[in-house]
Amino acid sequence: MAGFVPDWSLQRKGATDQRRHLEKIKEALKDRLPDLVSEEAIIASDGKHVLRVPIRSLEQYKFRFHPWQGDRVGQDQGDGQPGDVLGRLPKSGQGAGQGDMPGEMPGVDYIEAEVTLDDIAGLLFDELGLPYLKPKPIATIPEPTWKFKDISPKGLMGNLDKRRSLRQNLLRNARTGPARVGGWRDSDLRFKTWVEEPQPEDNAVIIAMRDISGSMGDFKKMMARTFAFWMLKFLRTQYRSVEVVFLVHHTQAREVTEEEFFQLGESGGTKVSSVYQLCQEVIQTRYSPDRWNVYPIHFSDGDNWSDADNRRTVDILESLLPHVNVFGYGEIREGGYTSTLMSAFSRIQHPRFKTVTITQRQDVYPALKTFFPRKEG
Repeated sequence: MAGFVPDWSLQRKGATDQRRHLEKIKEALKDRLPDLVSEEAIIASDGKHVLRVPIRSLEQYKFRFHPWQGDRVGQDQGDGQPGDVLGRLPKSGQGAGQGDMPGEMPGVDYIEAEVTLDDIAGLLFDELGLPYLKPKPIATIPEPTWKFKDISPKGLMGNLDKRRSLRQNLLRNARTGPARVGGWRDSDLRFKTWVEEPQPEDNAVIIAMRDISGSMGDFKKMMARTFAFWMLKFLRTQYRSVEVVFLVHHTQAREVTEEEFFQLGESGGTKVSSVYQLCQEVIQTRYSPDRWNVYPIHFSDGDNWSDADNRRTVDILESLLPHVNVFGYGEIREGGYTSTLMSAFSRIQHPRFKTVTITQRQDVYPALKTFFPRKEG
C-alpha cells in the first residue's frame, strides 16, 4: 500500500508488557515484604519451598461505559480537563445502581505469583548492609591475590606486554637511525610479572545473643529465630569474610553451635548481664576491634532478674560501645508494657546503639533494616 509506514513499536509490545508485568509483581512483593519475611513456611523450608502470593491482576487500559445508561455516541471535550476523574468503580460490596444487591457485584481478579526463598532474599538484601564497615587487616589466611604489578625483560610469552615491547623496539631503533619497528631482539621484549598483593578484608563478626529463659514463649522464640535466620542468610550471601558467634543465656550464658542456637527451648530465669559479660570476653580474647568489625545483636523480652542486674548490664554495654560498629538490642513483647531493661537502655545516647521493639510478625522486617541499614545514619 502506497504511503503505508509500519509501526514497528507494535513488534515490541509483547516484551514491553511482559517487562511491565514483572515490574508490577516485584513492586507488589516489595509491599508485602514484612509479611513474607516472617512467613514460617518459607523459613522452615529447605530453600525450595514455593509460596503463592496473591497479587491483583493487571488489565490493559480501556474505556468502560456505564452498562445501564443505554447506547452513547462520542462527545466533544466539553468542560473537562486532563486528569479529571470521570468516575470511580464501586467499592467491594456496594451496588452500582438503584436496586443492585451487594452480592451481584463482580469481585476483583487476582493472580498468584510463586515466590521462593531466593526471590524474597533478593528483594530484602537490596535494602540491607553492614553499617560503618571498615577495611581491616587480614585476620585469616585468604586465597592468594595476584596482580600484574611489575615489568621484567624476561618471562613467559603468554605474559608478553606487546605495547611496552613495541615502544622499546622503537626507542632502540631511534637511537641508531630512523624510528621504526623492526629488527627485533630479545632485549626489546617486556613481560608482565605477577606479584602477590595482600588485600585488606572487611572482616566482620556477628555476636548473636538470644534469651532462652522461661519467659520466652513460642511467639518470642519464633521472632528471635526468624530475625536470626534472615540475618545469617544476608551475611553469608553478601559478605565473604564474616564470622558468627552464637551465645544464649538464662541466668547463665554460654556459647553454642548454630544448630543449638535455633533449637534450644526456654527454661530458667533471666540475668542479661551474664551474656553481655561473655560477649565482652569473646571480643577481648578472639575478635580485637583493631582487626574486626564487631556487631553484637541481642534479642530478649526484657524480663530481667533485678534492677541491680539492669545497672550492671548498662555498665558493660557502655564499656563495649566504643569498640563495636553497632550494638543492636531487640525486645520482643506480647502486650503494650515497657520492660525495666528497655527503660534502663533509654538513658544511653550513643549513635551506634540501636534498639527495636517487636510486637508482631511484621516488625521483623523493619528490625532488619534498623540494625543493618544500607546507608549509615
